[in-house]
Amino acid sequence: MSLKQQASQGAEVNERLAALITNSNAVRAIASAVEGTLGPKGLDTMLVDRFGEVVITNDGVTILSMMEANHPAAKMVINIAKSQQEEIGDGTTTATVMAGALVSTGVEQVSKGVPVARVIEGLKMGLQRAQQLIKEQAQPVSDINDPRIRQVALVAGRAHQDIADLVVRAAVLIGEEKLKDRAFKLSDTILAEEGAENSVFMGVIIGKERMNQQMPKDLENAKVLVIDDALQPEEIGEEALGTESGFARYLELQEEFRRNIQKIIDLGVKLVLVDRGVDDAAEEILTDAGVMVLQRVANKELRMAAEHCGARLIKRTGLKKPLEELAKYAGSAERVKSEEKLEQVWIMGGSGKPMATVLVGAATAEVVGERSRIAKDAAAAVQAAVRGGIVPGGGALELAVAREVEKMREGIKGMTAFGVDCVVEALKRPVSQIISNAGFNPLEKIADVNAAQVEQGKVSLAVNCDTGEVADMYELGVVDPALVKIHALKAAGEIAEAILRIDTIIKMRDENKDSEQDGGLEV
Repeated sequence: MSLKQQASQGAEVNERLAALITNSNAVRAIASAVEGTLGPKGLDTMLVDRFGEVVITNDGVTILSMMEANHPAAKMVINIAKSQQEEIGDGTTTATVMAGALVSTGVEQVSKGVPVARVIEGLKMGLQRAQQLIKEQAQPVSDINDPRIRQVALVAGRAHQDIADLVVRAAVLIGEEKLKDRAFKLSDTILAEEGAENSVFMGVIIGKERMNQQMPKDLENAKVLVIDDALQPEEIGEEALGTESGFARYLELQEEFRRNIQKIIDLGVKLVLVDRGVDDAAEEILTDAGVMVLQRVANKELRMAAEHCGARLIKRTGLKKPLEELAKYAGSAERVKSEEKLEQVWIMGGSGKPMATVLVGAATAEVVGERSRIAKDAAAAVQAAVRGGIVPGGGALELAVAREVEKMREGIKGMTAFGVDCVVEALKRPVSQIISNAGFNPLEKIADVNAAQVEQGKVSLAVNCDTGEVADMYELGVVDPALVKIHALKAAGEIAEAILRIDTIIKMRDENKDSEQDGGLEV
């Protein structure tokens, strides 16, 4: 073959792999942005916007969500990390790092001549086996007071003991049944405030102040009404208002509205939460009656308060109902108090479903966001542990699983085995980065851990990031929720498969631009 033919063939191969290599580089860049945060010795990342505002964080999904990424493959990885956050609430960095390893190793195999279809086939087989092995190693947690639950919170909470204690107390208050409810998220109960004291209580916090200082500041054994609407009279159009009948209707609606407000008072309601604005007349009447009113309450807070107080959401038209029917919509709370310094109202001891709130204090405004993220990660990890059990952390289980997946490779014929290799490398990648971030040689330490695990028959052995010695992660209290690892593998596999399947990148036609060039007429 002549040099010209060889060059032509090389160019053809390069062109065929161009999209794959481009996407792989983008994914690798995203993984590199977060891998330095892995492990107890992981460092923080500083994000700076165009106005010079700074966010310093160790949280993977925060970094990915706030960083500027224009490449479509990079955006795909960021979306899968967000999916991990939404589903489990933790493990986004692990999922991203694994996705980077799966894609880069897969591209290497393809560049050596392995068909993409075979790589994907092996990748699926390896991931399925790995997830199965992790499930088999998961130890169920039968009691929320199990000390291992606190260790889960401590590991996910980056060793912040105060936050771990707050989260565990909240989990105990809420109970196992509620934590296993997929519709409930413990992380939603977290609230961080500058100048606040760390606390956990049965109740909800509304991030609003009472409408005026004349309204009561504190309430005991208060009836609660939650209005998912504006507390204002029904409106009449300006044209109709200009007619005699229209004006009469306006007066009639005003009077009806005042009667409805009086019903709230007659019902004995002492706290009214309103989704939107409150009419001036209603504010005055309710203030005189000693009712606390909070307006423009966030919908999420409104629903949480209703659930906790045992109240049913009602529209303003529902206030027309007879008093005995209206009473069915009211809930109650043992105590309601205004925290003027924090610009909040706390509703405690509701007669509805148990609802705990974790208030995380922060010394300055700069650390409020990070303290909140840390607490939410810890809460999500605790809930995942209750739902799916725990496994040893520190990358110990991933190394053990990698060996088992590697054994599976021996029974696979053909080039599909090369896809299994991608999974083996992906499983090793997080622990390699954890060791590297701790300042040790990953190759040396991984070899030591593998040898120790095989010799002692323990899958819980990994590297103590403080000493560099091989240690039992269970004994050190380094434990992770099994669901975090299982879903991270699943998410990484999905994004890797999607990116490896992309053979060509084509820029889409801008239809708006074409329409402008055509004078806005359809052809």
